[in-house]
Amino acid sequence: MIDPPGKKSCREGENAMSVRTAISRSLFLAITVLVAMAAVPGFCAAAHAATRVVVFEFELLDTSGEFDPRGPKPDEIRRLDLITGEMRKRLKEAGFELVDLAPQAAQIEEATPFRNCNSCELKIARALGAEIEVIGLVQKVSNLILNINFQLRDVATGQVLRAGSADIRNNTDESWQRGVSYLIRNRLLDPPLTGKAAP
Repeated sequence: MIDPPGKKSCREGENAMSVRTAISRSLFLAITVLVAMAAVPGFCAAAHAATRVVVFEFELLDTSGEFDPRGPKPDEIRRLDLITGEMRKRLKEAGFELVDLAPQAAQIEEATPFRNCNSCELKIARALGAEIEVIGLVQKVSNLILNINFQLRDVATGQVLRAGSADIRNNTDESWQRGVSYLIRNRLLDPPLTGKAAP
C-alpha cells in the first residue's frame, strides 16, 4: 500500500526527530559522564599532571675582600632565602608543581655547595621525583657589584634547558629582588617552556 504524500512526509519528519533525539541523549550522557569523572578526586591531575620542579636554595660565592670563611652574613642568608622563595612562588604561579626538599634534607646538607659537587644534585632531584630542577648562585664581587645566576635542567638527562645571569648593583634586598625578577621574566619563563619542561 502506498502512503499518501502527506503521510510519507510526516513519517520522514518523525524519523528525523528520532535521530535528533538520539543524538541529544548521547551528548547529554557523554557530558554527564565527563562531569562525574571530573568530580572524582585526582582525575584532573591524572589527566594532565603538572611538571614537578625542585628549586634548590640559591648559594653565595663570595669573591670579594669581605669574604668570611664561616659563610655568608645573616643578611645575605636572608636574601638568598628571599630570591629562592621568589623563584618558587613564580614557578608555582606559572603552573608547576613544587617538590618538597625535606625528604632529602640530610643529603642536600652533605652535598652543598652544589657548585663544587659536579652535578651531584641531580641524583637528589631524581630521588625527590622531580622532572626539572633549578639551581642558583649569587656571586659577590664586592659589596656594590654582584650577579645572580640560575640554571634549569632536565633531571633525567642533566641537559641545561634554560640559564641566565643578571648583574646587580648594591647589596640590598631590593637589588637582589630586582635581579631575580628580571631573570624569571626574561630568561626562565619567556619564551614559554615547551616539551617535558612545560608546566
